[in-house]
Amino acid sequence: MSLMDRERDFENRYAHDQELRFRIEARRNKLVGLWAAEKLGLQGEEANAYAQDVIREVFLPNEVDVFKKIRRDFDAAKVEQSDHQIRRHMEDALMQAETELQAS
Repeated sequence: MSLMDRERDFENRYAHDQELRFRIEARRNKLVGLWAAEKLGLQGEEANAYAQDVIREVFLPNEVDVFKKIRRDFDAAKVEQSDHQIRRHMEDALMQAETELQAS
């Protein structure tokens, strides 16, 4: 394998890893959005719309932004969830998203 082939292979793997990371974080955000929607008393299409809002608001997935949105929405709706509970659910959703996407 030539140096150019190795470089191209490395670039392809890096691009694949970045795409997978983006998909995992987007899936995590959807799972967290659906969980938050349930806590907010939303069901069906309203719950799906809320999850899509979470994904859209944080187009470049960033855990801090997802957390802030959910914290703000929970506070406004007086939903009792500690910061730790929200972050813990985000961690669990990330592991679930990784498992789901790597299995597919």
